[in-house]
Amino acid sequence: MVITKSYDSKKVEKRIYRFWMKSGFFNPDKLPKTHKKTYTIVLPPPNITGTLHMGHALNTVIQDTLIRQKRMQGFKTLWLPGTDHAGIAAQNVVEKELKKEGLTRFDLGREKFTKRMWAWKKKYGSIILDQLKEMGASCDWSRNRFTMDKEYSKAVKTAFLHYYKKGLIYRDKKVINWCLRCQTSLSDLELEYREKKGYLWFIKYPFVNSKDKYITVATTRPETMLGDMAVAVNPKDKRYKNLVGKKVILPLTSRKIPIISSPLIDKEFGTGAVKITPAHDLKDSQIGRANNLGYIQIIDEKGRINKKAPLPYQGLSVIEARNKVIEDLKEAGLLEKTEDYTHQIPKCYRCNATIELIPSLQWFLRMRSLTPLAVKSVKSNKTKFVPKRWEKVYFDWLKNIRDWCISRQLWWGHKIPIKGENDVLDTWFSSALWPFATLGWPEKTKDLSRFYPTDVLGTDRGIINLWVTRMIFSGMEFMKKAPFQYAYIHATVLTKEGKRMSKSLGTGINPIDLIEKYGADSTRFGIAWLVTELQDIKFVEDNIVMGKKFCNKIWNASRFVLLQIKDEKQTINYKFKTKNLTASDKKILKELKKTIKSVNNNLEKFLFGKAAQTLYKFFWHSFCDKYLEESKKQIQDQKLKTQTKQILLYVLLTSIKLLHPFIPFITEEIYQKLPLKSRKKSLMIEEWPK
Repeated sequence: MVITKSYDSKKVEKRIYRFWMKSGFFNPDKLPKTHKKTYTIVLPPPNITGTLHMGHALNTVIQDTLIRQKRMQGFKTLWLPGTDHAGIAAQNVVEKELKKEGLTRFDLGREKFTKRMWAWKKKYGSIILDQLKEMGASCDWSRNRFTMDKEYSKAVKTAFLHYYKKGLIYRDKKVINWCLRCQTSLSDLELEYREKKGYLWFIKYPFVNSKDKYITVATTRPETMLGDMAVAVNPKDKRYKNLVGKKVILPLTSRKIPIISSPLIDKEFGTGAVKITPAHDLKDSQIGRANNLGYIQIIDEKGRINKKAPLPYQGLSVIEARNKVIEDLKEAGLLEKTEDYTHQIPKCYRCNATIELIPSLQWFLRMRSLTPLAVKSVKSNKTKFVPKRWEKVYFDWLKNIRDWCISRQLWWGHKIPIKGENDVLDTWFSSALWPFATLGWPEKTKDLSRFYPTDVLGTDRGIINLWVTRMIFSGMEFMKKAPFQYAYIHATVLTKEGKRMSKSLGTGINPIDLIEKYGADSTRFGIAWLVTELQDIKFVEDNIVMGKKFCNKIWNASRFVLLQIKDEKQTINYKFKTKNLTASDKKILKELKKTIKSVNNNLEKFLFGKAAQTLYKFFWHSFCDKYLEESKKQIQDQKLKTQTKQILLYVLLTSIKLLHPFIPFITEEIYQKLPLKSRKKSLMIEEWPK
């Protein structure tokens, strides 16, 4: 069958995807019976608020490449898709919509607001999944899951009650990260730090009964001194050894506070003497507990100074209080000096608002008994990190882990299943169950027994601790098995200048725009080409242009081969005898064999870029530039004619098999036009070259 002169990706890709969906081969249960051994990937669930970005596109290419290769290798493949309810992120989006109407969620009330959330999810929640389809993702859409669907909610409740009955979930008032805008607690991992130029203020704390003598304390937050409970120095700091145990008067108040020692104090910071405010600093809270200092909370949940502070400061915002404290210290002669100082300011990872540390009554999950499970899984090689260097990030976090604050003061999410409780669970609590809850847990389903544990998790380094770690200890706790064999941590896609991609900063690139312009295959191949073991990759559109040119080359080469064999019978046997091979025949077959081996080795090691580059080099240079030219001469020779055509077809068929995981649309279209005696229903289930 002759193919058209040019390849129209827009027409072909939509038609081919419909053909794939109709074939049913995305569903492992509809694959040929010869596909027995399972191979599973669960799609990291994108937020329902999201649209495709380059990180999603990269991970989609990686996962689909693996799934398509394994499907062709005869595995019973399951790539299970789904979306995350996205807690704080989704609630923020809908609250912004309400703001345009002059409303807040409090105007609606919890019940009506939750209905609004579900309506929004129904309208927009599947956009990103439709975009994944445009990329050619061969997920089993019949098994699509959502982290708040009925069955998944049952899994979340079961997990919570399991931990609760085991004594691992408790309620306590602790210093936590509080978002002033979202009005909820956040974990340390949900903060983003911004560098800010500020000041280091040096404040005199007069000694009791010796007001002309003082100890100087350096701080970046003078307003919180109103809640100070002590001044601390390092026990090894000889300068202050004789002062430990003495008392000072807290400036701007009449309170007396002690000078204590703590090994947590950095001798090199400021003067080496530090104010201790247990209510508004994590390290100070730790020091306060160790020394039974108690605490005085002076900042409330709205970010204002409360009634526990001296009267002149009550009701002021944090910044207003800071300015007044500095002014009053100057007037009292207690501000020694001010220095420029650059420091990191915590911001909410969802709304970019300032974070305050305040004491709050929250629910926590004890990590002490769960951490060893996560350590054991990786130490025993049940789960392997690729690249291996990411193990260090994993272990470092586990080494310093604190109990997980799992409650959030939101309305959208899994409500904590305790009578009278209005808080919801941290989104990551439900996401931690993803590899097995999506397969039917806590029920003992057929899918759970067949497809768990999964084989590969592909994800970004930014959520190793937020998600990967938590999935591992959850899998070990509930399933007694690690949830995946490999945790493949892919590179982060940056702009060509090496900057972070961001929609808000105008540096983001929409993969759908690239697909519209160049086609899905070109986009996929250009992205795959970039994948290396490096931590970051710089995206250049030229790579997608290269992918487009390569697809055109494949199309033209296929057209040439089909034109050469069009005069043969309706079908042709591409199996040839090896007795009378020419030097050119031997060379192309040898290079093809070498290419097959290289591609298999590289994909086994997750070296997608090297595999793509190997295929490009073979097909463009060895096959097109050299053998196709030689074949034109050989076809003129009656003795070589038939065998040359057979080799042309064999090399083309083998090439499109190898290329299919990377560029599935064009290879399927070509495959359907090849005059093969025994063609499968789809290239998806053809036999992978060995």
